[in-house]
Amino acid sequence: MIAILGTGKMGEALLSGLLRAGLKPGDIMATTRRAERAQALRDAYGVRTVSNAEAAKSADTLVLAVKPQDMATLLAEIAPYVAPERLVISAAAGITTSFVEQRLGVQVPVVRVMSNTPIKFDEAMSVISAGAHATEEHLKLTEGLLEPVGKVLRIPESQQDAATALSGSGPAYFFYLVEAMVDAGILLGMPRAAALDMVTQSIVGAAVMLRDSGEHPVILREAVTSPGGTTIAAIAELERHSVRAAFLAAIEAARDRGRQLASG
Repeated sequence: MIAILGTGKMGEALLSGLLRAGLKPGDIMATTRRAERAQALRDAYGVRTVSNAEAAKSADTLVLAVKPQDMATLLAEIAPYVAPERLVISAAAGITTSFVEQRLGVQVPVVRVMSNTPIKFDEAMSVISAGAHATEEHLKLTEGLLEPVGKVLRIPESQQDAATALSGSGPAYFFYLVEAMVDAGILLGMPRAAALDMVTQSIVGAAVMLRDSGEHPVILREAVTSPGGTTIAAIAELERHSVRAAFLAAIEAARDRGRQLASG
């Protein structure tokens, strides 16, 4: 039995992904603050909605998907009911495995996870790290839950804040880029719908090409960049406006903000 504690956007996305992966509604419990939200989850997915305490008592695997600033309150609520044999998966940005372990007060295996919103389309990037009491078995169990909804990568926990900024927030950077490119198309006289179609397919095609070709992105970019051509003119403008430096600073800022949220 799996319980997802906190079914906001990410919690619901994981819930729907697990069901698409073949789990039955009876295998999953969900918790939420509001009664109307609980009813909506029951209607949409057929899962049982319970209190946090009931989930902690009954489930073999607990997925903690609340906001970072709500994690301490949740852990205090469920600590009396979490037995050492439970697997606890923490999916809150910035929350360390030691933070969870200390507040549960038992030697419970904790695995820290950062995923992202493409989980809704089974294209998530999920990174996982083991806590002090998590074994290879617990990591494999976590991978088994996440692999049906995307790619899973193991990293040291010291890299989790960076992963949150890079891949957790990553889809938003691409949506921002698409928005800017579509606006550029409109500036050049292109209808919005046509511009969106072209930019979207260009990004999807480029992403698949990068993933499946095995080539370094520099090599792929150079293949499009002819001497004296249109692409190099555009690249020169991007460099003139320090777009690369802006991305470095933006992702660093996301990392720092994640740490702030975790610290309250």
